[in-house]
Amino acid sequence: MTSEAPLPKPSFMNALITFGLIVVVISYGLFFLKVNLHSLMLICLMIAGISASLLTRCDFSTIRHAMSEGVSRALGAIFVFILIGVLIAAFIQAGTVSALIYYGLQFLTPSMLLPAGLILCSLMSVATGTSWGTAGTAGVVLVGVGGAMNIPLPLVAGVVVSGACFGDKISPLSDTTILAAISSRTDLYDHIRSMMYTTGPAFLIVLLVFWLLGQQYAGNALPSSQLLLMSNALNNAYIINAWCLLPFLVMLGLSIARVAAEPAMLLSSVIAVLIAVFMQDAEIVNVLTALYSGGGPGQTGVAMLDELLGRGGIAAMMWTLSLGLMALSLGGILYKFGFLQVLITTALRRVTSVFNLVVVTILSVFAGNLTMGEAYLSITLGGQLFSDAYDERGVNRSVLSRSLEEGGTLTAPLIPWTTGGAFMSATLGVNVLDYAPWALLNWLNPLLGMLFAFFGIAIFKPQAAPSANHSTPTDVSFKSVN
Repeated sequence: MTSEAPLPKPSFMNALITFGLIVVVISYGLFFLKVNLHSLMLICLMIAGISASLLTRCDFSTIRHAMSEGVSRALGAIFVFILIGVLIAAFIQAGTVSALIYYGLQFLTPSMLLPAGLILCSLMSVATGTSWGTAGTAGVVLVGVGGAMNIPLPLVAGVVVSGACFGDKISPLSDTTILAAISSRTDLYDHIRSMMYTTGPAFLIVLLVFWLLGQQYAGNALPSSQLLLMSNALNNAYIINAWCLLPFLVMLGLSIARVAAEPAMLLSSVIAVLIAVFMQDAEIVNVLTALYSGGGPGQTGVAMLDELLGRGGIAAMMWTLSLGLMALSLGGILYKFGFLQVLITTALRRVTSVFNLVVVTILSVFAGNLTMGEAYLSITLGGQLFSDAYDERGVNRSVLSRSLEEGGTLTAPLIPWTTGGAFMSATLGVNVLDYAPWALLNWLNPLLGMLFAFFGIAIFKPQAAPSANHSTPTDVSFKSVN
């Protein structure tokens, strides 16, 4: 059986024109024509497919195979899309979301919601290694509590995204953390320590900013009459007690115990369904229907609560899932035919300093997210293309792995057509372009990474070998959830 013949690489001009057309179509269509992203992504698929066909003279089966490869690389994330919809719907039916909102209204003040939300989401994402699971549970609750306190939802969503991405970036359980270490062939814990030099200061600055912003809403404390109205509405719709929190605690415990995300979500959803049926007295048919279509037990009489408790379900994730499939297909073509690789290798020839190298790394991975729609591909490609450049300049590869995450993990939720951006928007109910300016950690951390490189701070030299008590990247299991 013969091996597949390598495809010819595009010229720099071919790659630049293809990349430029995709960026122009998306940016002009989204910001000026206000066209929906699915139509724009279809046009971009046509551009990439035609360019690849003209380049290689291949038949459509080769292009279809490239699209399939792009989708297959993120099959785990696609399944998680569906499970998050099920999880949110089950938690709503069981009263878990309502109980968390109820207790949140009792104990959180408007001035402390933003910093407390950042800390809560950060701790949960560090413990679980998943930004998506954090946004789908704690994030949904914080948006509900923030809405009740009349705090702008884009601001609350920005807090959630910042906290969720903090843990997704530094947790040893996170898939992108592990992937960045593997792609750059860096010891996992050297990678995490390197990230803390830039992520730690960024987190503290962002925490201070959110605390200062929170003081503007100190006067937004709910009047006792409104608090009583919302509490009564939740109590009338659900039986609220400690049992309602069980599905959330099970989900958190299983994640900390390093149980894979998919079975952890399924088991938590099953427990939530049982609580909905046997404690909330919900009809099993209605509960199972809600797992697909979403929705709570009925009208609470409070519009904000009705909107929040009407979320979840598999159907609610289909917009996000279909957009993700198209973006991944586009990424598969661009990756298979080497369009972005040509641009990056050309840019590398002009790199003259470590500062330039770090900047090019971060911006290249960000560009990969823009065009390929998924941080997995961008991080993997960046690790392959930049490793030798860091070695040649005597820079430890932990600086490379750190830069891969700063350009990939943190920027993905800021782009509406990436799987991360589409997921956060669908889950939190806030448009990406609305919450993106408030996802402060996602902006500040890459900027600090470049600033530190300019001043030569935390630019480490290569080590002879990883220390004996450290695990190598291949010693760590790979999880399939963002």
